[in-house]
Amino acid sequence: MLGLEEEKNLFSLGYKLIASLDEAGRGPLAGPVVAACVILPVGFEVGEEKLKLVADSKKINASRREELFSVISEQFRVGIGICDNKTIDKINIFQASFLAMKKALGALKEKPDFVLLDGGFKIPNYTGEQKNIVKGDRLVFSIAAASIIAKVTRDRLMRKFHGQYPQYGFDQHKGYGTKLHLANLKKYGPCPIHRFSFGPVKNNKVTK
Repeated sequence: MLGLEEEKNLFSLGYKLIASLDEAGRGPLAGPVVAACVILPVGFEVGEEKLKLVADSKKINASRREELFSVISEQFRVGIGICDNKTIDKINIFQASFLAMKKALGALKEKPDFVLLDGGFKIPNYTGEQKNIVKGDRLVFSIAAASIIAKVTRDRLMRKFHGQYPQYGFDQHKGYGTKLHLANLKKYGPCPIHRFSFGPVKNNKVTK
């Protein structure tokens, strides 16, 4: 079970609204990048058995992620931010990921006192206090919870896109550059949700 050391330390310093952030979808060749933030109540303890299963979204299977998505959404304040593939192509995936995080924070009713986020970089041009934690989704409970919200939200979007563009198999690979996806990309060319600034897409000139 993931610990709450980071959160408890910030609570002990007087911070009350701590938002933890993570994103899903930096690497795919298609679809949006999605960020999510989760706010734990002051004094929170992991008591419920289901919450003890919270972990990095990449380490748990899809059905468990869906189950935990519901529990997290019911128990905590959650914000979600999305940047589509056109924005990614315009400003690059790195900046789009940060923009999605800002959108997730903006979806909250109140501005957090402190932000924890996964990764090696802080959010640029963000005026609030923040701390980035490398591999935070594997180490910090609330960041792992945010990773689950982001991953499930993005996977649901990609399944919807599968209904529009079934020939690519988005329901299976969620836009990542798998062998199946690359084969279908070569066969059909890119569709409107592909990231045209990404090499494997850019090299397929025909738009279907």
